[in-house]
Amino acid sequence: MGTDMHGFIECRWDRWLDEDDRSWFGAIDLAHLYNGRSYVAFGSLFGVRDITSFRPLADHRGLPPDVSREALADFGSWGSAVSGASWITWAELAAADWDEVANEVDVCVHEYRRSPDGTWEMHGQNSSLTRFAELSGLTDSHDLHRAGSIFPEGTEWPDSDRLFRIGRLQRRHAVPDSDWGAVRSVMRTLANLHGDEGVRLVVWFDG
Repeated sequence: MGTDMHGFIECRWDRWLDEDDRSWFGAIDLAHLYNGRSYVAFGSLFGVRDITSFRPLADHRGLPPDVSREALADFGSWGSAVSGASWITWAELAAADWDEVANEVDVCVHEYRRSPDGTWEMHGQNSSLTRFAELSGLTDSHDLHRAGSIFPEGTEWPDSDRLFRIGRLQRRHAVPDSDWGAVRSVMRTLANLHGDEGVRLVVWFDG
């Protein structure tokens, strides 16, 4: 059975309020912004499922003691099916080293596309596998999806304006904008109003 992530983006008003008035509110259900299932992302952020590629930014912190009523009610509705609860502020996400390189070679082959300035930019993991199969000679579907465990790190297959490569992810590629852009955008917008420490992502997992 797979593992999925649930939660809320929370915020609080820090300006002009007494400390006792700084309650957290559930701004938006994460389900409206993210519906992916990337274990390397879960591991990179919260130490769930993939615990070897990156040092987690917010490893199993549990629910915040001042969690919002909205998040607490949703969390409680899952009963014993949940695990791995944690939270991370926008300040921590903004300060993270997104260029950090993974501790191990990715089992997925990486596809790069040439940018207008001539440099290679990451396009995806295990993307364009039909073409990659032609270039690599792999025919078994299992092998295609785990090419990083078959070929040495640094192996490349040039293909005109794109390139396939076996290598290590950067943290930014583990949590790409293609999946997480909406989450970042909402948190960044709220942080402009509430401050970087006044916005956080509270999550939990099932499965």
